[in-house]
Amino acid sequence: MSHDSGGTAIQRLGARISRHVERWMPSPFLFAILLSYLVFAGGLALGNGPVEMVRFWNEGFWALLTFAMQMVLILVTGYALAYHPWVRRGVARLTAVPNDGKQAVVLVGVIAMVVAWIHWGLGLVVGAVMAREMGRQAHRRGLDVHYPLLCVAGYMGMGLTWHWGLAASAPLLMNTPDNVFLQEGVVDGLVPVSQTILHPYTLTLTVLGIAYGAVMLYLLAPPADEVSDITEYVPESQLGGPDTAVDGGGIESDNGGAATAADDDDPVYADDPDTAAESAGADTPGERIDRSALLGGLIGLGGVLYIGSVFLTEGLDALSLDTMNFAFLFLGILLYTAPKRYQEEFYDAISSTGGIILQFPFYAGIMGMMNSSGLSTVLAETLVSVSTPETFPAVAWVTAGIVNVFVPSGGGEWTVIGPTVLSAAQELGIPIGQATVAYAVGDAHTNLLQPFWALPLLGITGMRARDMFGYAVTMLLLLVPFLALGLTLVPY
Repeated sequence: MSHDSGGTAIQRLGARISRHVERWMPSPFLFAILLSYLVFAGGLALGNGPVEMVRFWNEGFWALLTFAMQMVLILVTGYALAYHPWVRRGVARLTAVPNDGKQAVVLVGVIAMVVAWIHWGLGLVVGAVMAREMGRQAHRRGLDVHYPLLCVAGYMGMGLTWHWGLAASAPLLMNTPDNVFLQEGVVDGLVPVSQTILHPYTLTLTVLGIAYGAVMLYLLAPPADEVSDITEYVPESQLGGPDTAVDGGGIESDNGGAATAADDDDPVYADDPDTAAESAGADTPGERIDRSALLGGLIGLGGVLYIGSVFLTEGLDALSLDTMNFAFLFLGILLYTAPKRYQEEFYDAISSTGGIILQFPFYAGIMGMMNSSGLSTVLAETLVSVSTPETFPAVAWVTAGIVNVFVPSGGGEWTVIGPTVLSAAQELGIPIGQATVAYAVGDAHTNLLQPFWALPLLGITGMRARDMFGYAVTMLLLLVPFLALGLTLVPY
C-alpha cells in the first residue's frame, strides 16, 4: 500500500490524507445516518423540539421523489450508453495509449471530466469503466499505476465539471417551466442556459478547470515504488488475460462490481448485436418481435428526431432535466435498436442505482430538517451576509459546498438555499445566471468529500469509499485556490 515517506510535497500530502481517510471514513450509508443525527442536533440547537424535528424529517423524506426519479433516469440512461459496444471498444482502445502511470491517471481524469460535462450519468459510468479497464491494462502491461487515484480520476467529472455542463441540474431547473423559483416569485421568468451553462464565464471556467485538474492529478500520482496495483482491490482472477484486451473488443467481466448484460458474453457481445436469445435458439414470434431492429429503431429514431426538432426551434435554451432524459433514453434505444437488448442493459444499469435509491430519502429527510428547522436559511443568510459584489461568487461556492455535504442533490439542494442565494444576488446586483453557476461549482466540488454519487463507481471499480476518498479529499483541497480565484477574477 502507498505510504508518505517519499515523493514530492503534493505526493506526500495525498498519501498522508489517504492513510487517515482509509482508517476513519464510514460507509456511505452510515455517512448519511450520521449526517441525519448531526442535522437533528443542529435543529434542536435552534430551539426546535425533538418531536418537531422528527416530523420535519418525515415530511422531507418523500419530498424529492420526482427529482430522485429524474436523477436515476439520468444515471441509468447514461450507464446504458456507456456500456454500448461502440463506447466500450473505444474505452478499451483509449486505455492502451498511456505509457506510464501519470499519463494513465491524467487520461482517465480528462475523459471523465469532458464526458461528465456532456452528461453526468454517462461521465460517471465512462469514468468508472475507464478506471477499471485502465487498471486492468496497466497490470497486464506492467505499468505502475496507483489504482485508488485512478478511480478518483474517473470520479473527477462529478467533482468538477458536471454541474457546469449540459445535464447540470440547478441551471436546467432554472430553465424548467413552472419550477419552484417561479412558483415562489424568486425570479420573474425562466433563466436560459445561455446565461448559465453556455455563458462565456462558465465555459472559460470549465476549460481552465479541466486543465488545472489534469495538472493536479499528474502531480499527485505517487512514485512508482509506492503505487497500489488493481490486484490489491480486485482479485486477479476477475481481471482476465490478454485475450480480452483491446483486440478482443470488450471489457472483461466485472463480477466484483456492477454487473452488465455484456459481461456474460464479452467479447462476442461487443462485436455481435444479437446476443443470448439467438444463441439459445429461441426463435418464437415473440422473441423475433423483442429483437426487432425495425421496431426499436423506428421509435428510437422518432424520439431523437423529435428532440432534435425541439432544439432546432427553441435552441439550446430548451435544455432541461426532462429534455436531457428524453434525449438520452431514445438515443440509447436507437443505438441498441432491438428493444430487448436495450431493456436488458437498462435493467442491469438499475443495479448501479441501488445505493442512490436507498439513500436519497435519507438525504431528502435531512433536507426537510434543514429547511423546516431554519438551519439552511441561517447558514445561507450568515454566509451571504458577509459577501460583497466582488466576493459573492466565492461565497456562493462555499455555501453550496457546505450544504452539499448534507444534501448531495444538486437540484434538491438548490431548492433549499437557492431562494436565499438568488435574493442576495439580486440585492448586490449579481446576475442570476452567475449566481447559479457559482452555486453549481460549490455543489460539484464537495462531491469529492461526499461519497453518495460515487456509489456506482465503487461498484464498477470494486473499491470501498475509504480506499479512494483520501485522494478525492486531496483533490478537493488542491482545487480550492483555482476555484476561489477563478470565480472571483473571471469576468461574467
